[in-house]
Amino acid sequence: MARQDRLMRLMTALRRLPAPVTAARLAEETEISRRQLYRDIATLRAGGALIDGAAGVGYALTEDAVLPPQSFSQLEIEALMLAIGSLRHLGDATLARAGGDAVARIIATLPDRQARQAMHSVMRTWRPTDMRPDVVVDMDLLRQACWDETSLWIRYRDLKDQMTEREIWPISMSYSPEALLLLALCQARQDYRFFHVARIEALRPGGTSFRPRRAELLRRFTAQRMDKKQDPRTSQDAPCQS
Repeated sequence: MARQDRLMRLMTALRRLPAPVTAARLAEETEISRRQLYRDIATLRAGGALIDGAAGVGYALTEDAVLPPQSFSQLEIEALMLAIGSLRHLGDATLARAGGDAVARIIATLPDRQARQAMHSVMRTWRPTDMRPDVVVDMDLLRQACWDETSLWIRYRDLKDQMTEREIWPISMSYSPEALLLLALCQARQDYRFFHVARIEALRPGGTSFRPRRAELLRRFTAQRMDKKQDPRTSQDAPCQS
């Protein structure tokens, strides 16, 4: 990893993690050795960063007005604005508003020239028609279940218009202009399924925790998909949709 990238990652970790942050936690977060971490802390302090603490105690960053504001290249600014703008088409209203709030805070910290570039970015997202069906269930509840790794009971109308009710372990959501899909482990089938969120007619908390298995389940699903791609007997790589 390049030295500048390593130092930027360390500063980001110091800003994001609750203080004081132990050396072990910072080394794990930045993927470097503790010895390298101590050297990088010293480098940042020599450059003017106010970092309190010591080995064995933990570190805390004190933001200083004399430090240069965060900076992005013009292409990075365009990429950021394009990604946030796409939420108006791909996400729901709550998600789009959260993206707007986040980018507003980022712009407020940029130098004037870069703030103007962000407000007058040239890249835009566009969708010709409302291709994706409306979602009727509570997206906040769905997201929270993914984050908390707790099960959900759903009433679902499948692609053959058959209605079922089942308990699922929600793993991740995939957004596209045409569909919003939920990847989950279906407890009735004991297998992975993609559910069209627009076809979920009702959902409620299931009360079963599968923490901390979400990352493991996602890795296992990805491995299964890779095996199918490499298997010459597999005629097509179609998602296991319900």
